[in-house]
Order: sequence, then C-alpha cells, then structure tokens
Amino acid sequence: MKNAAFGLILALQFLTRLPVSVACPWTPETRRWAVRAYPLVGALVGGVLALAAYLMSQGVPAVPAPLAALFLLSLWVGLSGGLHLDGLMDMADALGSNQPLERRFAIMQDPQVGSFGMLALFFLLAWKGVLLWALIAQAAPFGWLVMVPALGRWLGAASLALIPCAKPSGLAHAWQRSLTAGDAALALAAPLALAFVWPGVWPALVAAGLYFLIARRALKRGFGGITGDLAGAMIEGGELWLLLCLWSWWQFATA
Repeated sequence: MKNAAFGLILALQFLTRLPVSVACPWTPETRRWAVRAYPLVGALVGGVLALAAYLMSQGVPAVPAPLAALFLLSLWVGLSGGLHLDGLMDMADALGSNQPLERRFAIMQDPQVGSFGMLALFFLLAWKGVLLWALIAQAAPFGWLVMVPALGRWLGAASLALIPCAKPSGLAHAWQRSLTAGDAALALAAPLALAFVWPGVWPALVAAGLYFLIARRALKRGFGGITGDLAGAMIEGGELWLLLCLWSWWQFATA
C-alpha cells in the first residue's frame, strides 16, 4: 500500500500542477504504481472540470456556452501545466521537418518551438474549445468531462507500457524499464469503474482502444517507438479524438 500511495503522488506531481510537495522514492515499484494511477489522476482533473462546468451552469443566468468552454479549456491546460502540449508541439515540428529519424529526435530536444509546433498547438486548442462549446450548448452530461481526461491518461500509460521505446535513454525509457503489459491493464481500473457507474463510457473505451492501435502503428513508423514527448502527444491527441467522438455521438445518435 505504501508503494501505491507513493505512486499516486508521483503521478500527481508528474501529470498536474497541483501543489503536492511530498518526496517520493523513485523505484521500479513506485514507477509502476504511478503509471497505473495515470487514469485516476485524469479522473481527478476531469472531476475538477466537471465541478466547474456544473457551477457555471447553475448561475442565474448561466455562464454563456462560449465563455464556459473557454474557461474550461484554460483550466484544463492550467491543471496539467501544458506538459502534454509541449510534447505535441515537439512531435509536430519533428514530423513537419521531413528529416531523417535522428534529426527528428534532435528537433524534438530543441527547446525552441517551430512553426509546425505553433500550428499544431493552435488547431488542437481551437478544436478542443469548439467541441467543449458544442457539448456544453447541447447540455451533454458532465460525466464526459471526467471520462475524457481519464481515458487520455490511460492512453499515455498504455503507450509507455505497450509501445517499444524509440531510444535507449530518456524519460520514456526510464519509465518503461519497470512496466509490463499488465500495468496497462491495471491502469484501466479507474475507467472501468466509471463505465459501471455510467454505461456511456463503454463506447468511449472502444474509441480509445481504436485510437491507440492507430497511433501505435503511426508512432512506430514515424519514430520507431515511443518517447516522453510522444506520450504527451498521445494524450493530447487522444483527448481531442474522444471529444470529437462524444460530440458525434451526442449530435447524431441522441438526436
């Protein structure tokens, strides 16, 4: 239980900007429990978003949908500190360069952001904001705000556990040395618990699995495997994909 508690704290420290100032041992066991706790941390982030959305909907009058969406998007980015967005920008710059593999890795390590990275950031945030607006305007249940970050972090955990490392060094390699496929399965505990409470999560689980299979193949072809930056991009892309799937479901299947 002690390792599990340390793992949860590590996951909170790594994935969020929440002030958790506890020194945790960096051991194989705590790393494994941290990855298993990724979706739980995502559900916590989503719970904060859902609470904020609920409070804004209860005002007299309620906060207009565009402003509510912009506030939720800002809170979403603020809670994670933009960590995963940085990985997305690095990936976009590397792919946009059309350079050989080693040069792509060098571009990803460059602290400067290029034009492809800025475009990827702009369009991802724009799409997320508009989809949040649409779902709020359609009065979709606030449970989706818990589900999307939880499944997004599961995609990050699964990528570290199930996709070979692109390099024999770096953050992803440090995490993956302690992981097995069983850790990716155990990380599903929080999303599965949500699914039993809210059956609408089951289609989202299928959508997340489909996204993982496609992204896994693309990352192996484009980079030879996973890195820390690419795991962050996996999370951001997965969240956008899930929002798009949810909007499509709510727009057409429930009309």
